[in-house]
Amino acid sequence: MAADSDPESEVFEITDFTTASEWERFVSRVEEVLNDWKLIGSRAGSLTPEKGEFTSGSWGEKSQDIQFADFKFHISHYFLKQECEQDDGKDQPEEDAFPVAMQDLLCMNNDFPPRAHCLVRWYGIREFVVISPGTNCEAITSESKCNLLLSSISISLANSGSQVPMFVQIQQKWRRVYAGECQGPGVRTDYEMVHLRKVPSQYNHLSGLLDIFKSKIGCSLSPLPPINISIRFTYILQDWQQYSWPQQPPDFDTLLGGEVGGVEFGKLPFGACEEPISELHLATTWPHLTEGIVVDNDVYSDLDPLQAPHWSVRVRSAENPQCLLGDLLTEFFKLCCRKESTEEVLGRGMVEEEGKENSDISCALSKLTEPTATVPISKLSVSNMVHSARKHIRRHRRIDESPLNTDVLNSILLYLFPDAAVEKSSENSKNRTNPSNCCGKDEQNKNSDYNLFLQLKSAPSNSLTYRLALCACLVNYNHGGLRAVAHLWQEFVLELRYRWENNYFIYGLPAGPPDLRCCLLHQKLQMLNCCIERKRARDETRKVLEGSRERERRVPPPESTTAAPGSAREMSPGKSWDSWSDSEEEFFECLSDQGDMEAEKDGSKSRAEGRLHPFNNTTLLKCTEPLYVPVTQEPAPMTEDLLEEQSEVLAKLGTSAEGSHLRARMQSACLLSDMESFKAANPGCVLEDFVRWYSPRDYVEEELVNETGNKEVKGELSARMKIPGNMWVEAWDTARVTPARRQRRLFDDTKEAEKVLHYLAVQKPADLTRHLLPCILHATILKLKEEESIEDIPSVKKTIQQATGQASKLLHPLNHDYKKLEDFINQLMLMETAITRARSLKAKFASCEDGKEEHTEELEKFVSSLLEEPEVVVIGAGQGPAGSIIHRLFVNAQRLADFTSDEAALLAPLDDDLCRDKKPTGGSNKVPDFPSPAGREILLRTCVPRPAPYSKALPQRLFCVLMKEEFRLAGAFSLDTSFF
Repeated sequence: MAADSDPESEVFEITDFTTASEWERFVSRVEEVLNDWKLIGSRAGSLTPEKGEFTSGSWGEKSQDIQFADFKFHISHYFLKQECEQDDGKDQPEEDAFPVAMQDLLCMNNDFPPRAHCLVRWYGIREFVVISPGTNCEAITSESKCNLLLSSISISLANSGSQVPMFVQIQQKWRRVYAGECQGPGVRTDYEMVHLRKVPSQYNHLSGLLDIFKSKIGCSLSPLPPINISIRFTYILQDWQQYSWPQQPPDFDTLLGGEVGGVEFGKLPFGACEEPISELHLATTWPHLTEGIVVDNDVYSDLDPLQAPHWSVRVRSAENPQCLLGDLLTEFFKLCCRKESTEEVLGRGMVEEEGKENSDISCALSKLTEPTATVPISKLSVSNMVHSARKHIRRHRRIDESPLNTDVLNSILLYLFPDAAVEKSSENSKNRTNPSNCCGKDEQNKNSDYNLFLQLKSAPSNSLTYRLALCACLVNYNHGGLRAVAHLWQEFVLELRYRWENNYFIYGLPAGPPDLRCCLLHQKLQMLNCCIERKRARDETRKVLEGSRERERRVPPPESTTAAPGSAREMSPGKSWDSWSDSEEEFFECLSDQGDMEAEKDGSKSRAEGRLHPFNNTTLLKCTEPLYVPVTQEPAPMTEDLLEEQSEVLAKLGTSAEGSHLRARMQSACLLSDMESFKAANPGCVLEDFVRWYSPRDYVEEELVNETGNKEVKGELSARMKIPGNMWVEAWDTARVTPARRQRRLFDDTKEAEKVLHYLAVQKPADLTRHLLPCILHATILKLKEEESIEDIPSVKKTIQQATGQASKLLHPLNHDYKKLEDFINQLMLMETAITRARSLKAKFASCEDGKEEHTEELEKFVSSLLEEPEVVVIGAGQGPAGSIIHRLFVNAQRLADFTSDEAALLAPLDDDLCRDKKPTGGSNKVPDFPSPAGREILLRTCVPRPAPYSKALPQRLFCVLMKEEFRLAGAFSLDTSFF
């Protein structure tokens, strides 16, 4: 008894039976979702949708999962984002106002939206909730389950007071069958649907559908309120035979002919090889009709498409049409996955091995009888001998058949190295000191496009690397694939070696050290050019010295010859004297004695060597001689991979004192060289003098007042220079008095050139492809920009800009993500398809019969709209300039449909004359102007009292879809729940 009187135990034992069943829990859960989404109560106050707002406006969507026992449902809320009317207190909604969804049933501003949810098209609603079976759940096919769900949403709407229509998806998903309900104060709308595979013959026209509608609303009023009718017929055009091929036919007489879209080297092909527009859909609409105005039954129809007051057009693109630029990129990208080396592809190494063996098939048996110790027993069989001989003969045949035609190869090499055409007979090529002039200056004027290579880490457009990428891509696509690319690369490397050995600059590379902003291959070529430049400078210097020595032999030398080298330097001020000797060892043996001798003597101006110019009127600290800037060796140029390799070596030295000291010594080679040059140019100098020139921040000056009261400036080395064991002090003490021209070379051009050539020679075709991929993507983006500028497509222009930023992120890392690059190439292909689609449409709508300028502008605007919008209104319907062209397209297609392709080709030239002779209605021709409509949509609306004559007059709507293999009726029928 004590336990029973305990309040807590009483509360604990109370059982709540209000949501006991699974069905009631489901209803409660639906109400909770409606409450969370704030869909309860009246939805009045929204603006009436403007014309076309269902297509141009923005739609929102919310989704959530709910359970009915162990069955999962997906509940979604779709709504048109609109601004609400300002609530100024004047137009307060009435308590018994119709729900917004019921008002939308009669709205005519968005009857046939081209892009919207199917329920929006069928019922004209702007907000609704859909409950559909969850993923991997079976469809709701039984009638009892459908009724149970409809009851659930009806109770949820009633309990929550929501006026948003709610639908349940039933039957299989592909059928898109829905049933639903919308409740308001004293009114309800039932949404019903019929879906069949075939159109019943009695309902294949407007009169039969009107009979269904009238019988469903069951209005006993006489006369019956007028029924508003909207009709849309859709015609599909698929035959483009009367239009020319999208690409020029191949010219077999040219060197690069025989290929579709064949272009000269240096230009990328572009465009589709097939029609990029698969279908043109013409929608002819009669927006406002009544029952007595139009006749459409099984005997006669007034619905002539040429007489329709409203035309609209949409185009459907072909799925993945073959486009030249896309194919070119795809095939080139595939090379990245190949494993073969150049020798394996061309068979060179294998030939040398097989050359030692007897390849004649007739010797196979005799070879079996003469076994040697070097032949394994397993190989001593007739089949192996014959197979080996055949393989060898086949390989010989492949070698004889060069992958690249000689003429094609010569034209490629001439394109890559245009200076080779005059190289044999002209010395100006060898005397050219500025190889950067070859980069086109027209492109530099377009700063954004020219500097695109900086974003993509490729190479300047029209540089050698860029041109090589174009050639490799075209050779792979048109002239032999992998073997042709390997052949081209081999010849390219041989040409580079020839230029190195013969002191010819590599054409098409900017002067200076490797540009680390470019791709690695471009850096390697620049490095080789630097080596050639140093080698040429050394050879020219040797010639100058040899000439001066020859003159000295002929002419008696003056008393002092110590200034001769200085006079030679002054002939070319500013030039680096880093490589006077042909090898590192020349003059190197005598440096020690000479340095000691010069160190022992007092410095004088006559003994100074390697001076460039005075340094800001500054004098040496220990004497009154001017401080001169010395001629120094240029620092050794480095490519990206060498810098990374050097960083790894330095990092491996560790953080110990010994490692740090060794690291500092390795990094001070250039500093030591500059110190030696400075000592040679400024005899009697001290470390402070060098620091004043080399690192002014490390020389601290301050004004002091001396004993006489005058101000004087005194300076000293900075604190870091005074640290014990400072590397600068150590380097200064060990530095000899040696001008730059007599120092050991910091940059061994011979060694570096051989390293570059070896690096290039061992590159596999796949490695080459990876090196050139940034350049190819660079060229592709430029090509897309060029083609887009001709067609002027804003959406494509914006996409290209976005793609450029994306490519910059993908190409800057040294190791590329090839999966993302493949996706990026697919994006570029979509842009090419969009441009070719624009070109195709312009070709079809370019000709205007009357030639008026305003009509031409209208057609251009029409084509531009077709590319950007899902559906475009044809101004003037069938009588306007665009409508006339569309009419002619259908007439030609209808006419050609009755003939074979050969007969059609003969009849095609007469199209224009026949079109002008046709009557506009097209009714008197044997062949109709238009085919049978692919789809017919009929929308019936009225406002009648239901269910009784004294009930409120409520909106009723029936949307009918009649297609070859589909018949759909989507009805929204309202009834009065107060007066029935």
